[in-house]
Amino acid sequence: MTTPTEREIALSPADQRLPLMQLLLVGFQHVLLMYGGAVAVPLIVGQAAGLSREEIAFLINADLLVAGIATVVQSLGIGPVGIRMPVMMGASFAAVGSMVVMAGMPGVGIQGIFGATIAAGFFGLLIAPFMSRVVRFFPPLVTGTVITAIGLTLFPVAVNWAGGGNQASSFGALEYLAIASLVLGVILLVNRFLKGFWVNVSVLVGMALGYLLAGACGMVDLEGLDSAPWFQVVTPMHFGMPKFELASVLSMCLVVVIIFVESTGMFLALGKVTGREVCPTALRRGLLCDAGASFLAGFFNTFTHSSFAQNIGLVQMTGVRSRYVTVAAGAFLIVLSLLPKAAFLVASIPPAVLGGAGIAMFGMVTATGIKILHEADITDRRNQLLVAVSIGLGMAPVVRPEFFAQLPHWMEPITHSGIAMATLSALSLNLLFNVLGEKDRARHCTAAH
Repeated sequence: MTTPTEREIALSPADQRLPLMQLLLVGFQHVLLMYGGAVAVPLIVGQAAGLSREEIAFLINADLLVAGIATVVQSLGIGPVGIRMPVMMGASFAAVGSMVVMAGMPGVGIQGIFGATIAAGFFGLLIAPFMSRVVRFFPPLVTGTVITAIGLTLFPVAVNWAGGGNQASSFGALEYLAIASLVLGVILLVNRFLKGFWVNVSVLVGMALGYLLAGACGMVDLEGLDSAPWFQVVTPMHFGMPKFELASVLSMCLVVVIIFVESTGMFLALGKVTGREVCPTALRRGLLCDAGASFLAGFFNTFTHSSFAQNIGLVQMTGVRSRYVTVAAGAFLIVLSLLPKAAFLVASIPPAVLGGAGIAMFGMVTATGIKILHEADITDRRNQLLVAVSIGLGMAPVVRPEFFAQLPHWMEPITHSGIAMATLSALSLNLLFNVLGEKDRARHCTAAH
C-alpha cells in the first residue's frame, strides 16, 4: 500500500477551508447528531451507580469536555496523534455493559470505573502501533462489508428515534411519525431543489423546522432548565481518587481492543468518503487519539472514547468532507461543557426530530458500503458468502440483543456490538477464503504444472 504524497494530502477534500458561517453551521449539525449518544452513556452509568441528578449532570458535562478535546485533536492532529479527518469522538457504547456491572460491584463503583478507564487507555497507547498494522487486512471486500454493516446496525437507532424514543408513552404515535417525516422530507427537498450552501446544511434546516413544530405541539420538555447553572467548570477527579481493580481493568482492556476494531472500520469508511487513503501511519495516529482520549477521560470523570459512526453518514450526506468542520464541532462541545443551560437546550431535541435525519444519514452509510463492494469481486461465491455471513452476524445483536446472553460475560463487548461482530467475521473469512485460499490455489497450480 502506497503512502499519499504531501501534495495529494494538501489537495484532499479533508483539508478544504470553508467560509466561517458555513463552517459553524455544518459543525453544529455534527453536534446535534451525536449529542444524544454522547449523553446516553453517562446517563446509563450514572443511574446504575446510584448518583444524584446533579452528579449525573456533572458526568454529562465531563463527557462533553473530553469529547470536544478528543474531536479537535483527532480532526486537527497534534504531532503523532490524530488521524486528521472529519471525526467526531464521544463515550463508547462498547463499554456500557461492563461498566454497569462494575457500578454495582462492592469496592468498585464509579471510582473503579474511572480507574479501569485510565488503565485501559494506557493499555491502548501501548498496543496502538501494533493494531495499526492490520490495515492491510482490509481490502475493499472487507471494508465494504464493514461499512454496510455499520449502516445497517444504525438503522434501528433511527427507527427508534422516529417512533418517539425509548421513553415515549405511545411509541409510533402519529405525531412522532409526522415530525420525523417532516424532517426527512425537508432534507430530501433541499437536496432536490437547492444547491451549494443549503445542501451542506440540509440536515440542520430539517432538524430546526422539526424542532419548531415539535415545540408547537408541546413535545419539547424544558423542565429543569431554570435550575441548571449558567457556567460550570469540570474539575479532575471530582468523585475522588480512581480505584484500580484487576478484574475491572482486564475487562476494560478487552473493550479497548474492540473499540480499536470498530474505529479501524470507521476510519477506513471515512477514508473512502473523503478520498484520503488510510495508511498504517494514519491509522496509528487515529488509534493513539482514541486511547489517549480514554486515558484522559478517566481523570476527568468520564469513560472510554471512540469515533462516532453516525457522523460518517452526515459527511456523506452533506458532501462536506473538511476536517475543520469537526474541529468547529469539537469547539462547540467544549463550550457546551462549560454552559449547562446551553447543553440542556440541545438535549431537549425530541428523538423524533433526530429520527427523520437519522434515516437519511444512516442509509447513506449503507450505500457507501455497497458502493465499495463493487470494487471487490462480488461475483465470487466465497466472497458473497463472506458478505452474507458477516452482515448476518452483525445484525444478530441488533435483532435480538439477548441472542448471545448465555455466552461468558467477558465476551459482551464483542457480542453486544454488531459492528465488532461484522468486522471480526469479515476479517476471519477473508483470511480463510482469500489470503490462505490463494496460497492453497497457488500451491495446487504449481504442483499440477
